Amino acid sequence: MSFLRRQESINRKPVVTSSVPAVSGGMYREVDDINKNPDIAIRIFCIFKGKVSKQHSHYRMQRIIKLCMLAGILVACNTSDKSTTKEAESTKETSVEGITEKNYDSYKDIATDEALIATALMAAPKESRANCKVIGYNMAGDFVTLREGDNQFIVLADNPKKDGFNAACYHKGLEPFMARGRALRQEGKSAREVFATREAEMKSGELKIPTGTTLHIYYGDKTIYDPETSEVADAKLRYVVYMPWATAESTGLPEVPVAANHPWIMNPGTHRAHIMISPINDENK
Repeated sequence: MSFLRRQESINRKPVVTSSVPAVSGGMYREVDDINKNPDIAIRIFCIFKGKVSKQHSHYRMQRIIKLCMLAGILVACNTSDKSTTKEAESTKETSVEGITEKNYDSYKDIATDEALIATALMAAPKESRANCKVIGYNMAGDFVTLREGDNQFIVLADNPKKDGFNAACYHKGLEPFMARGRALRQEGKSAREVFATREAEMKSGELKIPTGTTLHIYYGDKTIYDPETSEVADAKLRYVVYMPWATAESTGLPEVPVAANHPWIMNPGTHRAHIMISPINDENK
């Protein structure tokens, strides 16, 4: 009897359930059934472990998803930055190409007297072009007055029989000096002989160059021009200011250029002394 009471007491002894946490309402019922079937404890533990494990797996999966999203955002930002940089570089390269490369499809040959006049006037100051007198060789090869004018400038058109392009605009006070040079060259005089003759005539007073008068030279290697603007392809301007008998000492200018576009004095101490201002080369812009 005592054995049976002890056994009954054992059977009635409540099962400690505090070690198994209640995860859900269904889990409570499983814990209450342990006394009816001792083997169920093992199954409940396994089920509980599986569900808890699933919850941990779900939590870990959420963390992984969040990390993947964060990584994706960082990669996207990095890619965007690189794309923006690449686009900027591409734009820069296109801009540089736009500056260095010129399209001459719309340009035409200088083949008429009208084109000779239009391109020659580019040597004159813009505000003075309308009233400049234009002289020079026409397309037939004759030296003529291509257009009359009444302001202070005379424009000498390009000689179409020579290679390249070279037009000039000078103050009308220089016309006796220029005309004398043309006449001497027409006689077959060399450059040295032309210089010596005009030097002697300047010293005697027979010829005169007004101090400070200017000469603008518009020149280039190409003989094509834009009909809309009259600009000659790649042509540049060089400026001359005549200062007869001037020297480096009297002007403070060097006798050789020291930098691009820097003024210097050429033929110092002679009748043909002048301040020269050459254009800036493209690579120095």
